[in-house]
Amino acid sequence: MANNDQSYRQILKATSLFGGVQVFSIIISVIRSKAIAVWLGPLGVGIIGLLTNSLKVIGEFTKLGIDVTAVREISIANEHEDTDRIPTIVTSLKKIVWVTGLFGMLVTIILSPFLSKIAFGNFEYTIAFIWISVSLFFNQLSSGQLAILQGLRKLKYLAKANVYGNFLGLLIALPLYYFFRVDAIVPTIIVTSVCGLLFSWFFSNKIKIEKKNITNSQAFKEGKQMLNLGFMLSLRGLITLVTLYALQVFISYFGGVDEVGFYAAGFVIINSYVGLIFNAMRTDYFPRLTAVVNNQKKMEDVVFQQTTVAVLILTPIIIVFLTLAPFIIKVLYSKEFLVIEGMITWGMMATLFQAISWSLGYVILAKGDSKLFITTSIVFNALFLAFNISGYYLGGLKGLGIAYLLYYVLHFFLLILLTKKNYRINLKFNFFKLFMLCCIHCLFTFFVSILVYDNIIRNFLMIIIIISSCLISLKELNKKVDLKKSLKDFFQRNKKN
Repeated sequence: MANNDQSYRQILKATSLFGGVQVFSIIISVIRSKAIAVWLGPLGVGIIGLLTNSLKVIGEFTKLGIDVTAVREISIANEHEDTDRIPTIVTSLKKIVWVTGLFGMLVTIILSPFLSKIAFGNFEYTIAFIWISVSLFFNQLSSGQLAILQGLRKLKYLAKANVYGNFLGLLIALPLYYFFRVDAIVPTIIVTSVCGLLFSWFFSNKIKIEKKNITNSQAFKEGKQMLNLGFMLSLRGLITLVTLYALQVFISYFGGVDEVGFYAAGFVIINSYVGLIFNAMRTDYFPRLTAVVNNQKKMEDVVFQQTTVAVLILTPIIIVFLTLAPFIIKVLYSKEFLVIEGMITWGMMATLFQAISWSLGYVILAKGDSKLFITTSIVFNALFLAFNISGYYLGGLKGLGIAYLLYYVLHFFLLILLTKKNYRINLKFNFFKLFMLCCIHCLFTFFVSILVYDNIIRNFLMIIIIISSCLISLKELNKKVDLKKSLKDFFQRNKKN
């Protein structure tokens, strides 16, 4: 019982830490998005989306998944207190990211005319792609430094690196957008990547790790295991990004760049502003799961604990977003973006299913099961693209939201079956009871938001369901962890600091 209590404390600590980071990132994103929406309009949002997603596709392919596999290897070595292995992995990682970063930069430069043509239908953005190739190099160096912090569970340093990098990037971006408008897009992408690199370097260098003198050939020999799985990760990431890229290109051709801007804005709201739990998963859950992946009982416990906390935290957030959707869109962007209300209303419902399927999906990654990993990636991304293209073709932006929900419901059930069959992961009956209760609250809010037009009745019902969902979440979390004691300990620690 004590171990379970400690595990839940760790999950809540990581979620609150990176939830705080996410809240800060949201504030920064709100300011940046508002500035872009007002000063650049949907066209500017669309251009930024197409440029950055093109860059992500190249980056995902050329970094060979080394950042994720390094986290896995460092986590395992750290769990076993292998003080000799950690410096070797870290030194190898630092050498490898220089090579992958330069490779990514070179590939972007070579493919720049093709990227411009496929994204925008002309060669007008060839020079822009050449310039932003530099940011890809900086991003890959930064990802190597952040992988060290994540693998060693230096969560505070990791959080600070993200917060400070984002904040400095914003301070520089705002005047650039104000004075140069669309012409500021490329310089801002580069400057933001430089800011991220500076702080990732600063905080990773605060960790005292023994330096090992190894040659380049030794580094790549040591990194061979990381690169083997990393290649599969890179391929999975490439498939995912190509899928998203293909969807954006489809929207661009059939609806125009403005429609891409609306889609990008809706996608950010659904995934970033509601997705604080996903940020915690990437940074804390994956290393914890990797460390116990060879112990069936511990692995099942970690999965159960993470899915439970994810559902309890996400439910009130989803309900608040469903309630305030029009207001949130106007605050984050402008009235012009109210066309995405239907998209985010339907899409928001998907995040509850997404949280569970992501928790289960990380088991495949932690196990290093590259064959199943790549097979599921191909199948799931093909389904995602088919659902969303059909949704947009049949129902426009709202159709994308409906397709997103249907996809993640299917994704949820398929991953339950896959992880049960391959790894004997069984989610407990108590979890499903809790999950159904949270689903009912979200569904009730959803139907009220689309069916009740009287503002007084609508607001009254929404307030009741928000209070109800918050009380249920607090009650269930308090069963797992003494929240009063946890808050008292938190404030005492901060007082000492």
